[in-house]
This record gives sequence, structure tokens and C-alpha cells, in this order.
Amino acid sequence: MLASITPLGERGRGNRWLTTAGLFTAASTAAGGALGAAVAAVGSLTVGRLGIGWRLGLLGGALALGVAWELARPAVPGPRRQVNERWLDEYRRWIYATGFGAQLGIGVATIVVTSAVYGVWAAALVSASPAVGAAIGAGAGGMRGATVLAGATSTTPQRLVGHHERLHALQRPVRRGTLVAQLALVAVAALTVAT
Repeated sequence: MLASITPLGERGRGNRWLTTAGLFTAASTAAGGALGAAVAAVGSLTVGRLGIGWRLGLLGGALALGVAWELARPAVPGPRRQVNERWLDEYRRWIYATGFGAQLGIGVATIVVTSAVYGVWAAALVSASPAVGAAIGAGAGGMRGATVLAGATSTTPQRLVGHHERLHALQRPVRRGTLVAQLALVAVAALTVAT
């Protein structure tokens, strides 16, 4: 998908990339926010009755479980599908841009590459506030949607190949950084609960 929504790809379809990227990112942000609000509403009916210490403990436990899973297994549980790239040829720009963006924004409609995706929804759940959950989800969805901006310089086939090479080279360091960030959040949750 990120190889398709580039200046090169959009030019080939007769579209302006910046408009497509904007639709994609806006849909990703909105879908993340909507799911965050819904998950937090469930949290308000379930874990919302618990004290903040318990809820932070649950979040820390969920993040720790995610890190342990990733260290023990090669793949995070979730769907094994990507977006349907035939949409690019079959539908108008606003449909594929918003459809792809929304799927990416909720995080669990396509291949889940990190347990941090589940950590986002755990954070929304324990917030037990639809407004806070919406902010958490929108932030995560917006960041996921903004990944399309990384292809901004892919204006020629050579630059597109270079872009993919850079993404491949960053895969391991980003994964490690994500795990370290999750562990830091686990430590913060544990220290907060302990005090």
C-alpha cells in the first residue's frame, strides 16, 4: 500500500499525491479515534469501576505480555492480510484513500506487526473515558496514517526502490525501539502503581 500511494503512483492514476495522502491520513486518524472512543466506552462499563492503580497495572501487564510475546514468537497475532490493492484500479481516489487509511488507523484490520497496536487499545480501555480513548486512538491512527508521508520523495521508479530499501533497513531498529518504548511504559506503570 505504501508503495502505491506515492507521488509516482498517484501521478500514474492522474491524481495529486498530496490530496490522496491527506485523505488517507485524515481517515486513519478518524478511524483510530472512533475505535478508541468505542473501546474506552467498553472500559467505562468494565474496568472503569477499578481504581487508577489497578487500571495502570492492567495496562502495564498488557504491554509486558506484548513484549514477552514478541520476544518468544516471530509473529504477533492478528490478520494476515493487507488492504485490497485492486481498489486502486476499481474505485475513485477518495474511496481507496479513505478506505486504506481507515483500515490502517484501527490497526487490527491488516497485518499487525507489533504488539504496541494492542497496547494502544489497552490504553484506551483502561482510560475508561470515551474522550480520552478517542484522543489515544486518534493519536495512534494519525501516526500510522502519517507513514504515507514517508514516500513523499518517491517521484521516480529509482527513488521508489530506494524508499523501499530504506524502509527494509529500518525494520529491525524500529522494532527494537518499539519494544524498548513498551518496556519503558511498563516501568512507568509499575512505578506509578507502587507509589
